Amino acid sequence: MIGAYVRVSTDGQNIEGQRNEIQRWLENHNHSEVRWFVDKASGTNLDRPAFSELQQAIFDGEVDTVVVWKIDRLSRTLRDGIAVLADWLERDVRIIAVTQRFDFVGAVGRMVGALLLAVGEMEQEIRQERQAAGIAAARNRGAYKGRKRGTFKAEPNRVLELRKQGLKDSEIANALNVSRSTVQRYLRLARSA
Repeated sequence: MIGAYVRVSTDGQNIEGQRNEIQRWLENHNHSEVRWFVDKASGTNLDRPAFSELQQAIFDGEVDTVVVWKIDRLSRTLRDGIAVLADWLERDVRIIAVTQRFDFVGAVGRMVGALLLAVGEMEQEIRQERQAAGIAAARNRGAYKGRKRGTFKAEPNRVLELRKQGLKDSEIANALNVSRSTVQRYLRLARSA
């Protein structure tokens, strides 16, 4: 069975572009038995609900082919991406990136996959550097206000409520549309209070 994996970084982003490209590829290659896995979470770590489900489906032998829009949808870090790629290829899982028109099979597939994952990580770092430079420039002009001291991105008590319900950090972050580090900071604040 094919596992079609789609990931966007935030709730505000639309998955339809990725989904449509993958669907077109599936139709062009006459694949009908597909299970969709969709995450709205950062690719900077592997702690994502749908990704975990996909990993389990691969481990259980239910999925033997993974189709993604681009290889960086799996991970935005080189280390995690290569580990996933190597693990899946060792399990004889076929990995296809439809917009990159590449099937990551064999030694050449692993090499190209590693290269594309490195490019994805580099893009992420460049984006962060540009953001930091923009904030620094705005601060120098006196135009950057930032968040007011003592305010929060989400309600810290809500983080505690969700934790008591058994949700993981990544699930809480997705529910509140904040980062995992923000969730962890709120949990530390709650423990120290």
